Amino acid sequence: MGQPLEGIRVLDLTNVLAGPFCCYQLALQGADVIKVERPGTGDLARQLGADTALNQKFMGTSFMAQNAGKRSITLDLQKPEGKAVFKSLVKTADVVVENFRPGVMDRLALGHDELKKVKPSIIYCALSGFGQDGPLSKNPAYDQIVQGLSGVMSVTGDAESAPLRVGYPIADTIGGMTAAFAVTSALVKTGRSGEGEFIDVSMLESTLVTMGWVVSNFLISSREPQPLGNENFTAAPSGTFQTSEGLLNIAANKQEQFEKLCDLVSRPDLATDPRFQERETRKRNRDDLNTELEQALAAKTSAEWEELLNQAGVPAGRVLSVPEALDQPQIKHRELMKHFDHVPGIDQSLDVVRAGFKLGSGAPDIDQPPPTLGQHTVEILQELELGDDEIRRLQAQKIV
Repeated sequence: MGQPLEGIRVLDLTNVLAGPFCCYQLALQGADVIKVERPGTGDLARQLGADTALNQKFMGTSFMAQNAGKRSITLDLQKPEGKAVFKSLVKTADVVVENFRPGVMDRLALGHDELKKVKPSIIYCALSGFGQDGPLSKNPAYDQIVQGLSGVMSVTGDAESAPLRVGYPIADTIGGMTAAFAVTSALVKTGRSGEGEFIDVSMLESTLVTMGWVVSNFLISSREPQPLGNENFTAAPSGTFQTSEGLLNIAANKQEQFEKLCDLVSRPDLATDPRFQERETRKRNRDDLNTELEQALAAKTSAEWEELLNQAGVPAGRVLSVPEALDQPQIKHRELMKHFDHVPGIDQSLDVVRAGFKLGSGAPDIDQPPPTLGQHTVEILQELELGDDEIRRLQAQKIV
C-alpha cells in the first residue's frame, strides 16, 4: 500500500528547524516535498552543526536531520522570472509552507492572496514565532526567545537553577509538529470540499498548548507553577534517584506502585509511615522520602533496579546519554533510524530518525537522503516542461 500522503506535493520554503521539521513529517508520510532554496546559500541550516567540514559543504548536520526525502530546487524569488517559475510550481502543488516573518511573502507578491489566484485549492501554511497578527507578530523569533516568553524556562530547573532553557529546541520542534498536524487536517478538508486553506501557526501558542497541566493549574486553580527540577509536581516519589551506579527515574505515581516500591527496596515500613501513607502527605514530605529511598537504592545499580522495578509494575528507567538512548535494543527493534549507505555531497553514510509512530499499512519512511543544494533543479524544471535552452538561460541569469 502507498503512504498516506502519496500524490501530495508540498513546496517547502522554510529554513532552519520549525518549518523544515514540519515538511519532513510530511515527507515521511509520502508527500513529494520540494525544498525551494535561495541560490548560492540555501537553507541556513546547511551551514549549522557540529561538523565544520560538512557545514562548509552546505550539508550541515542540522540540515540533514530534517531534510531527507525532499528534493531541492534553487530559485530567486526576488526576480520576476523566479516568481513566474514559482507560480508554475504552485499550480502543481497542494501545499505551500513558509516560515518567514509575517509580511515577507506579501512583499514578494507571493503571499496567500496572490497564490490562491494561481491555485484556489492551495493550502498555505505560515509558520512564525508569534502568529500573523498581534503586537509581537513582527518580532524576530528563535527557539530560546519563545522558550522564555512561553514560561517553559520558568519551570525548567529547580529553585536554585531555574529559569533554564530546555536542552534542545523544543519550541521550534513543537511548532513544526503543530504545523504538520494542521496541514494534514487541512488536506482532509480540502479533499472533501475542494477549497483551499490558510494556516497561521504560532510557535508561542503551540508551545503554551503543550504545557497543559502547568497552564491549567494556574488558569483553574490559581497555582503559579514552580520549578521542581527532576521532581514531579503531581506525585511522590516521582523523580530521579541516585543508585550505587547511575541515576534512576522512578514514577511510583499510584498508591499500589508506591507500596510495591517500598517492598522491593526492603523498606515496607515507609508505606505505613504517617508522613508517606497518602499521596498528599508524600508530596509534602518528598525530601524526607527521597532521602530514605536513596539510602535503600544504594544497594544496586540503576540497571539492576530498572529491571527489577519494571518487572513488578513500578515504572522506572535509567537516565541515559543521547548515545546510550540511541543504542537501546528497544530503539533498534523499532527501526527508528533510516540508514543511507552513501549520501551525495558528503561522501559518507548517514543515519536519520524517522517518525515516532507506525501504521499497520506500513511504517513512515523516506527513500532518498537529504539533497545537495539545488540537486533537483533541472529535474523539477523539466517536470514543468521547460526546455533545455530555457533552463540554461535561467541558470546563466542566476534565477535558478
